[in-house]
Order: sequence, then structure tokens, then C-alpha cells
Amino acid sequence: MSRATCATIHLDALRHNLKTLRQKAPHSQVMAVVKADGYGHGLERVARALSDADAFGVAALDDAQRLRAAGHRQRVVLLSGPDEAADIPVLRDLDVDAVIHHPSQLAWLEHAAAGPPLRVWLKIDTGMGRLGFPLAEAVDIHRRLRNCPAVQKDIVCMTHFARSDEFGESMTHEQIQRFEACLQGVPGERSLANSAAVIGWPASHSNWIRPGGALYGLSSVDGRSGTDLGLRPAMTLSTRLIADKRIEAGDSVGYGAGFVAQRSMRIGIAAIGYGDGYPRLAGTGTPILVNGRRTMLVGRVSMDLLALDLSDMPEARVGDPVVAWGEGLPIEEVAARAGTIGYELACGITRRVRFQEVDSR
Repeated sequence: MSRATCATIHLDALRHNLKTLRQKAPHSQVMAVVKADGYGHGLERVARALSDADAFGVAALDDAQRLRAAGHRQRVVLLSGPDEAADIPVLRDLDVDAVIHHPSQLAWLEHAAAGPPLRVWLKIDTGMGRLGFPLAEAVDIHRRLRNCPAVQKDIVCMTHFARSDEFGESMTHEQIQRFEACLQGVPGERSLANSAAVIGWPASHSNWIRPGGALYGLSSVDGRSGTDLGLRPAMTLSTRLIADKRIEAGDSVGYGAGFVAQRSMRIGIAAIGYGDGYPRLAGTGTPILVNGRRTMLVGRVSMDLLALDLSDMPEARVGDPVVAWGEGLPIEEVAARAGTIGYELACGITRRVRFQEVDSR
């Protein structure tokens, strides 16, 4: 029998989340960001479920090739653009849009061999401090791109937010203002909003929204889960109990004897650990579900196993289902105990975990 640890991907949840985000930005087109293998959910299955999206955003040219091989004909946008001049003919062959954010990329386009012109997105740095042309150069770069024979005239201008997940912070408003001010009189569509901005900053919606984590039911908003934001988790990570035992006061559990029982208690052992992508830094007190009921981890997470408290679950037996995160247990709660975010956990599922799809449609 195969290892019990399984990541169940809920295709109906992906569609629900796309519909929810469209309702929040009804006048915008949607670029569904499917980078990092669909945020760990599986690129091809995610793209199939999100086939109503107007475009897909990827971080690697290989992912664009996978989408085209799977038959998807929507616009595909390479979010960091070409890495070298040799990527330009590949982009042309695949009919993939390129984000242009650096002078080297502009030079490659201006010196490109004759061929079909590319659709490009001009990235402007309004405060993220990562990729993008300075505000003062944006108009001139836009002009050069429009005059470049290798580029189609309908250029989309875009930026990225640094603090859009902090709804009370002023920086996002300031970035919107800088973006609009520097592009006055510049033709073309605009794209500003990432997942958090779609939810919390309506003024940023413009022509294109670019949700990523929200499509998967993930929240980047501190203290709020995806469910709190009207989204549904697209992944349930589950396993089974493979052992149970009684320990007495003074007995320890796990590596380093980090947990010491204060009373007689019953513990269970579940077949999941950091070798599956469960966070090692989640320790005693981290919530987990057994038969749909909440209990908590005790001791350190090891590579293949973790221990949990069954003291208040006399009915629990070897073979019973255990849910690490998903319906009934937001991934954000587990991530917070490990000092990280749900995005990292979803992207970190390892190859030995079995994936399955479910669809209530």
C-alpha cells in the first residue's frame, strides 16, 4: 500500500475563487498567476480548472511551454521576461507575452532579428524596489518600445505593490498615485493589482488584475485566512494515524525530548513530516484535525512522522484520517505557528506526496 500522505486538489474551489475575484473586479481582465507549479497545486490541473481566465502568468519559460503543450491558447505572460537574447525567438514561437523591466531586455528587443512582434508589458518600479524601470524613465522606455519593430504597439504598463496586504497602510495608495502620475498621456492598458490589492484596494483594479495566492484560497493578509476573505482552500493535505500509545507524567516525546507530559495522556502518530513538506518549525500546540476534530501537535516534527494529542479523543483509532490543513483548518494557522505564510507551505509539498483531484461539478 502507498504512503497515506495525500494532497487533494479541489478544482471546484479554484473555480469558486476565480469567480469571487472577478466579482470584486468586474471591469478587469484576469491574469491567473500559476507560477511555482500552480503554487504547488500542479500547473496543468490548475490551468485546466482556471481555463476561464483571460491570461496566465508564469515565472519560467518552461512553464509557458507546458501550458502551450497542454493546449492552452490564452495569453501567457512571462513575468520576469527574457533571461537572455536567445529567449526572444522562443517567446515568438510560443506566442508568449514578455514583461520588460531592465535595460538589457530592451536592448535585446531593439537588436532582435526580424520576426513576429512580441506583446510586452512594461514594468515600472513605484516602490517595491525589486524589478522595474524608474518612474522618471517610464515614458521614454515606453516610447522606445513602441518604436521597436520587435514589439507590438499595444503595451501594457504594470507595477507591483510592496504592502497591499496591509489595508490600513498608505504606501499602496502612494504607489497608485505615482504610477498614474508618471503615465499621464501614455496610451495602453494598465495592471497593478495582485491578490491582496484585488481584495483590499479597488482603486488599483484597472484593466488587468493579477491574482496568485487568492486563486488557491491563500491569504497574505496578516491575521486573516483565505476563508475569512470569502475564498475556499484548493488544497487539503491529509494522512492517517499509524500508531497510538499511552504516556505518563514525566515522559517525553520526540527528538530533543522537547515535549514532556504533565499528566497521563494518549498520543497518536501520524504519517507525515517535513519530508512531505509539513513545516518542521511547527511545534507543540500547532492545530491538526483527527476525524474532523481539532487537536494539537506535541513535540518536534520529524521527517516522516509527527505526534499529536489524543487525550480527548477516546474514539480515535489507527487508520483514522488526519488533516494537516484544508477544509476546517486554514493553512494560515499552521503557517503562523511555523513563522511563515501559507504560500510557502503550499509550494513546499514534496515529490513523495500523492496528489489527487476532486471536483464536485
